[in-house]
Amino acid sequence: MSRNDSKYFSTTKKGEIPELKEELNSQYKDKRKDAVKKVIAAMTVGKDVSSLFTDVVNCMQTENLELKKLVYLYLINYAKSQPDLAILAVNTFVKDSQDPNPLIRALAVRTMGCIRVDKITEYLCDPLQRCLKDDDPYVRKTAAICVAKLYDINAELVEDRGFLESLKDLISDNNPMVVANAVAALAEIQENSTRPIFEITVPTLSKLLTALNECTEWGQVFILDALSRYKAADAREAENIVERVTPRLQHANCAVVLSAVKMILQQMELITSTDVVRNLFKKMAPPLVTLLSAEPEIQYVALRNINLIVQRRPTILAHEIKVFFCKYNDPIYVKMEKLEIMIKLASDRNIDQVLLEFKEYATEVDVDFVRKAVRAIGRCAIKLERAAERCISVLLELIKIKVNYVVQEAIIVIKDIFRRYPNTYESIIATLCENLDTLDEPEAKASMIWIIGEYAERIDNADELLESFLESFPEEPAQVQLQLLTATVKLFLKKPTEGPQQMIQVVLNNATVETDNPDLRDRAYIYWRLLSTDPEAAKDVVLAEKPVITDDSNQLEPSLLDELLANIATLSSVYHKPPEAFVTRVLSSAQRTEEDDPEGSETGYFESSANPANGVTSPPAARQSTPASTISAPATPPSAALVPDLLGDLIGMDSNSIVPLDQPATPTGPPLPILVPASTGQGLQISAQLIRRDGQIFYSLLFENTTQVPLDGFMIQFNKNTFGLAAAGALQVAQIQPGTSARTLLPMVTFQNMSQGPPSSLLQIAVKNNQQPVQYFNDKFSLHVFFSEDGRMERSSFLETWRSLPDSNEVSKDFPTIVLSTAEATLDRLAASNMFFIAKRKNANQDVFYFSAKLPRGIPFLTELTTAIGNPGVKCAIKTPNPEMSSLFFEAVETLLMG
Repeated sequence: MSRNDSKYFSTTKKGEIPELKEELNSQYKDKRKDAVKKVIAAMTVGKDVSSLFTDVVNCMQTENLELKKLVYLYLINYAKSQPDLAILAVNTFVKDSQDPNPLIRALAVRTMGCIRVDKITEYLCDPLQRCLKDDDPYVRKTAAICVAKLYDINAELVEDRGFLESLKDLISDNNPMVVANAVAALAEIQENSTRPIFEITVPTLSKLLTALNECTEWGQVFILDALSRYKAADAREAENIVERVTPRLQHANCAVVLSAVKMILQQMELITSTDVVRNLFKKMAPPLVTLLSAEPEIQYVALRNINLIVQRRPTILAHEIKVFFCKYNDPIYVKMEKLEIMIKLASDRNIDQVLLEFKEYATEVDVDFVRKAVRAIGRCAIKLERAAERCISVLLELIKIKVNYVVQEAIIVIKDIFRRYPNTYESIIATLCENLDTLDEPEAKASMIWIIGEYAERIDNADELLESFLESFPEEPAQVQLQLLTATVKLFLKKPTEGPQQMIQVVLNNATVETDNPDLRDRAYIYWRLLSTDPEAAKDVVLAEKPVITDDSNQLEPSLLDELLANIATLSSVYHKPPEAFVTRVLSSAQRTEEDDPEGSETGYFESSANPANGVTSPPAARQSTPASTISAPATPPSAALVPDLLGDLIGMDSNSIVPLDQPATPTGPPLPILVPASTGQGLQISAQLIRRDGQIFYSLLFENTTQVPLDGFMIQFNKNTFGLAAAGALQVAQIQPGTSARTLLPMVTFQNMSQGPPSSLLQIAVKNNQQPVQYFNDKFSLHVFFSEDGRMERSSFLETWRSLPDSNEVSKDFPTIVLSTAEATLDRLAASNMFFIAKRKNANQDVFYFSAKLPRGIPFLTELTTAIGNPGVKCAIKTPNPEMSSLFFEAVETLLMG
């Protein structure tokens, strides 16, 4: 459409479809053309114009190329929803594929390839076969891409009709664009195939290198990517290939440059001559530097790729470090990447100018960038031993600025420097201790506490410094508490005087009795046992020599780095992740055909659980708090198998992802409510209830077979629901003989299949077996099943959270008939469902109890229960960030209080 065609998008008339139908069947060519433009405009803005399919197809018989393109565009969009009508266009496609005009021939075969309808596929073969051998190169290059599209629809057909051989023949074509498209098509087919299809041989290599010089820029990218997978036979061949590819480094398109760099790096692994490698480094550096003068988005992509390159070949850009100095107007994401590369390129030769840059960055206004710059100084100190003293001098200068976040970040990196160079730079500890009052971040506090504990014997007032931190021990984050515990033990072992002895008693008592953090409590018990039984063994454990930390600037594993370098100029090199980590491979048509149910029966909705899929990990189970009087190792999680989800879209559900299956626990428990009586379940009675056990949610099911035949092959599916509850795998139910029953626990996962709209406790469920049709039924869950084991809050935290929530988030409800006989029984019943008692107070003649509970994803519910023990009437008030959940919460509380 031209610029003047915007008028077709502005119509607001009613009854437009009948008018368009009339115009499409007009005897005037211009009127028909205008009508098709209006249809395309309506289609573009989302209107359904599929009812005009036949009328639009009738306009295909035209010599007007623009009109033909518009009709083909319409066909591509609607052919899948109208496959039977799409066949009406086949004769025109076949006729157009033999048109004298090469543009029309190419357009016809391209459109047929884009119409992904199986019924049309068989008609495409003959025109495609002709177009692959067409006299015009434009038609041949279009047909080459069409083969890849056809392979995705029907791989077996492509192989049977010899299209793969025709594609390979096109690599010898005299037109470079045809060669490039043939390479692109073969590469795409190879991606979707498990067997070798596209292998570059020596004759093929020569043809690709010849075509490389005459291709368009994207054709060059396709060929270079294909060549990067070629393994040269020896160093001489590798040098010859690199020599032919090197001119591509001067290309204006950055994609071509990066693809050439990738290809050269791959071949350099075989080149043994140091002179050749050195010359290649000189040739590769300027193009990489040039990429940094492009717009910020391209800079970022280039920097992410350069980050990988310098980890393998740092000498390429060793003399170009100045180009990575940050400019004032660089976006923050570019600055951060430049910092990473500067750390990797820092050496004894350039460290002075690098430190000057870092010091300047540490005075900028962007806090995140400043922190990164300060941390970069510390990483340089760890990387370069001879420059460590200069790095520390710069850090001390920054500390003197007295900017809070700079000081804290400096202390964090100095702790790492102490680990890297023990007993070398301890003279600066006094300067660090002057800044204790400014520390308010957990990592900085933990670092300073580590320093005090590690060098307690050299700090005269180490006990006073640690004592200042101990005053707020219960409120500190876990990271700080763990360091305080260890530092106090170190102080006691190094200075076993009265002051440290009292401190260690206080700390151990807090860490074992007052806390609910199992890691802290376990470590405290271990220290307590060591100190009380064998102080010398405690010294050997706590004061043992620590391993020296190493430079982490090249943090990628060699094997991962190899894979990422092989994927330079792709998303993989930007994410720094292998492709399989973020790309889900779609099954090719050949694989799909093998897995389809040949019978086409109702069981076609189900897949066998005998072929587990790979690539999904089981969600971590919630860890239950360890009682304060015991020390126990965390339980080993059950092994998980992976099975396909089963019921597909059988009842309008779209949860057909692959989910993990935990081994089912032994099914036990009280009687379950009957959800499907035998009278309505055709002899199958289903009882079920959602339960929580050991931090895991299960669906407990009881199947009773009152029919005359054995029942097996049980499968289950949950519809979308408020918490996204879904089965964590298939039902593990053995065959149920007539007159017998079977009980099972089905592990559940949350947030897999979430519904929109207001929260609801309703579950819609479908169950099927091999002998009976699907049984649909509803179940209602109680919200307390979702209360997590880590919902207990400290009193101070409870108060702070209550005050921080607005009054509008407070909701209350009266339960006038409920009577609480004893407070102790109520507290025990609520605690068993993870509603934790916080505090109690008197209000006139009533008791007021406070509880905390937590839903998945950390949603707290703060509860106030007011009642007169032994008398009817309970008032429940809650505060939560999600007040829309209050009705479900009140239902759960009512259920729990009634016992």
